[in-house]
Amino acid sequence: MLPQEIIRKKRNKQALSKEEIDFFIKGVTDGIIMDAQTAALTMAIFLNKLNAEEKVNLTLAMRDSGDVLHWQDFNGPIVDKHSSGGVGDKVSLMLAPLIAACGGYVPMISGRGLGHTGGTLDKFDSIPGYQTMPDNTLFYQTVKEVGCAIIGQTGNLAPADKKIYAIRDVCGTVESVDLITASILSKKLAAGLDCLVMDLKCGNGAFMDNMEDARALAHSIVDVANGAGTKTKAVLTDMNQVLGRNVGNALEVKEAVEYLKGKNIDSRLHKITLELCAELLVISKLATSLEEAKQKLEKALTSGKALEIFARMVAKLGGPKDFTENPDKYLPQAKIVKPLFSAKSGYVSAMQTRNIGLSIIGLKGGRIRTDQKLDYATGYSEFCQVGDFVDDKKPICFIHAQDENQWKLAAQDLLNNIELSEDKPKLAPEIIEKIA
Repeated sequence: MLPQEIIRKKRNKQALSKEEIDFFIKGVTDGIIMDAQTAALTMAIFLNKLNAEEKVNLTLAMRDSGDVLHWQDFNGPIVDKHSSGGVGDKVSLMLAPLIAACGGYVPMISGRGLGHTGGTLDKFDSIPGYQTMPDNTLFYQTVKEVGCAIIGQTGNLAPADKKIYAIRDVCGTVESVDLITASILSKKLAAGLDCLVMDLKCGNGAFMDNMEDARALAHSIVDVANGAGTKTKAVLTDMNQVLGRNVGNALEVKEAVEYLKGKNIDSRLHKITLELCAELLVISKLATSLEEAKQKLEKALTSGKALEIFARMVAKLGGPKDFTENPDKYLPQAKIVKPLFSAKSGYVSAMQTRNIGLSIIGLKGGRIRTDQKLDYATGYSEFCQVGDFVDDKKPICFIHAQDENQWKLAAQDLLNNIELSEDKPKLAPEIIEKIA
């Protein structure tokens, strides 16, 4: 086979065979196929799209380009959840131990922050000693003994995806639904999952800011994952405001620990977390209905079992054994923590969530460069939600910064991106749609 003939075929809107796709992805992985040829094929796919069979074959070829994990001796389903990214999205931190407390095993392979969205790995990096990149043996042992482990992508997990994504990033093909599908699922399927729930965010704080794009990606992921043998459901959730009350790495970890303790639970965060967990329990047959699933989850939460599992996971992966007992003892603290008040009173009617996420970069809690060292302490706590009333006594939030100039810049960013009204706005539903 010749790579240029495969490129020509897709350029001419013809379907590629499994053998052609396998050949091309193996060539990418081995370094035989040039970056220019990979760029040409991804552009041809971007313009002419893939059919259902091609998408499954591309995903499986990328999955099989490296290690594929196996969990044969486990006495429960291997499950996971993936989010398309948002601001204040800490659902993974609670979901993994909640599912483990209900009998599932969660080998969660997560990523770092991208653009305006926070990364699950960056949150765990704020815990002293926690190994976000353990070897496969420790990863396996943690999932086996604890029930869940949240780590980063190992060096040989879907390596073709790393190469292809780097090329897409600089060649204008990032937005392809077909390529996004293969990129997400190649990593998730390499983790050896039985079931997957996709949390696809939609709104001004999400990568997919409109329903048409979010729905198209949801259908694509569900169809391909199910076609590849992993039972999958997608839940479209609202991201037109910050999720939860804390934004920033260490602050989001603290909110997750408090949630698992049953303290200061934000209702919107709780509803989305429970809904995603319940869908996962049902499709993995750990519950027969959403009602039964939610009863099990509430018990896992109120009994303290999910908190205990989170604590054991942190300790097993190198963090403090008493972390959940006193997270403030270990999490980094900002030098300045001050409230931000609005110049006028009113109800929060809207916020530009993407810009709020970008403002974390100004606090050095997000990246401009891939090699940038983050300040895990900075961010926002007690953040207002749409429908909240703010005035000279009730702040928009508390800003955690390292100096006065940082604080002032963040304050101006927030004031520019939060809208107030005299009347209380109608609240949008947290769960927009489900796709199976």
